Amino acid sequence: MLTPLVDDDGAPFWRYAARGELRVQSCADCGELRFPPRPCCPHCRSFASEWRPMSGRGRVWSYVFPHPPLLPEYAAVAPYNVIVVELADAPRIRLVGNLVSEAGAAIDSVSRDRLRIGARVQFVFDAARGLPQWVLERP
Repeated sequence: MLTPLVDDDGAPFWRYAARGELRVQSCADCGELRFPPRPCCPHCRSFASEWRPMSGRGRVWSYVFPHPPLLPEYAAVAPYNVIVVELADAPRIRLVGNLVSEAGAAIDSVSRDRLRIGARVQFVFDAARGLPQWVLERP
């Protein structure tokens, strides 16, 4: 299974995620949120940053079912979903992940007919694989 490539700027994101927290980098001077993480604020050019906690709620902004799988590591579970989630707390920030039935479930654990643009989702973390995932928000 593939693991995330962690650089210095993104390392805090992965540390927080491993604890089950979704945090987004923000500028410590102007307060603008930014993702992906980077050393300099694109708005005010400050190098000061902090990591702001998010609620973990969002909505499916887009999705795909890769055919054929582009990565051999995922061939056995194809077709699987890849979703783009717009964060409820920060609508300009969108994260990529998989919609699963529960934290740690396989990336093919949700049937295609349950996936819709606009579906409300909640962040969860798959500790075994070290990846953020999403589950459908319960009404």
